[in-house]
Amino acid sequence: MRIHVATDHAGLEFSQQLQQHLRDAGHEVIDHGPAEYDALDDYPSFCINAALGVARDERDGVEALGVVFGGSGNGEQMAANKVAGIRAALVWNESTAELAREHNNANVISIGARQHEVADAIRFIDLFVATPFSGDERHVRRISQLGEYETTGAIAGKQVDAL
Repeated sequence: MRIHVATDHAGLEFSQQLQQHLRDAGHEVIDHGPAEYDALDDYPSFCINAALGVARDERDGVEALGVVFGGSGNGEQMAANKVAGIRAALVWNESTAELAREHNNANVISIGARQHEVADAIRFIDLFVATPFSGDERHVRRISQLGEYETTGAIAGKQVDAL
């Protein structure tokens, strides 16, 4: 499987260790940066590029997922979710890693490098990658509603109130 990875300065060393784990497990890892430590870097471009890679691969029929890291993982998740077709989940334990895939068909996960030990993050990622989407009708319906809103601004045929 191809796995797109991005981080910010807070997760750089963390990301490098996890990328090696993914390569050792036989995955093709695409690193979207940063390449070196810069305390003033801005994570949005790195995470958006990783999410774009996942969306492009999905469109082209390539099996792919994404993993983004930051200090808390919050901003990185928000950045990835700005890309059409991306369902990025903030993962903080084994259950959220599995449920992100099983119920939400998440294609990107975000992990806080300052919140977890590397061994924990590896476990979360391995579970995320190994867990299939259940395909249950209720989950398919809900994901379809998100996609509909993303493209039309409507949910299940109803207009959503504008701000």
